[in-house]
Formats: sequence, C-alpha cells, structure tokens
Amino acid sequence: MEQPRVRLGSDSAWLELTRADEGSWQVTADWCSCLTADFTACLSTAEVADFAARMLSRLQAPSGGRFSEAVSPGRNNPLVLTAEPVGDGFAFFVRLTPNGDDDVCHFQMEIDPITIPELRETSMSSRQR
Repeated sequence: MEQPRVRLGSDSAWLELTRADEGSWQVTADWCSCLTADFTACLSTAEVADFAARMLSRLQAPSGGRFSEAVSPGRNNPLVLTAEPVGDGFAFFVRLTPNGDDDVCHFQMEIDPITIPELRETSMSSRQR
C-alpha cells in the first residue's frame, strides 16, 4: 500500500516524512551522503498534514522574513524547519530531535535555496509513493 509522504530538498540534501503506520512517521534526512538521520516518530497524520499546510501557507504568501514551524507543538517534537529568504526562494534549516527536545542528541542541516515556484510544485506537497 502506498503511504503519504512529505519531501523537501534535492538529491544532495533532503528531508522526508513518510507514514510508517497509524500513529507513526519515519523521519529521514540526508546531507551529501555524509550525515544521515532515520528514525520513527510518534506523529498523527493530522499533525503532519497540518505542518505541511502551515509551511505551504507561509511559503505561498511570503512575508519576506525568516520563519519556523514545528511538526508537533509538544516537548517530544521531532522536527523544526526554519525557512530563510534567499533571492527568489528559501534556504531551509532542519533540526531533528529523535528523542524529543534533547539537546544532547540532535541533527541539524541546511538545504540549499529552493525557488518559490519549485517549492509550490514539488517540495512540501504531500504525495503518494
């Protein structure tokens, strides 16, 4: 069965959320095949869909400033995505915390700027595999 997913980035640096089963999502990130993260997070489909919708709304009506969105509002939030305006697009900073907000165990990476038209077409849209 095909699972919903959200993917952001290019072949060299990317972040993906894929539904593993009801109530959990696989969070995967890769930066130039040098740094990787892959873990399961307890998230509902509604949380992930709301996160994608919030990001898309901020990207579609850019204020010209930097903004951040967390996938979940709780302490055990596994992902925060920050968008920084660059030219006609945004660069993204990803902070993954597989064990909640544990500052000892986290993964941070940057995704090169992606133009707004490209973001609208492919990047943050939920898709079926």
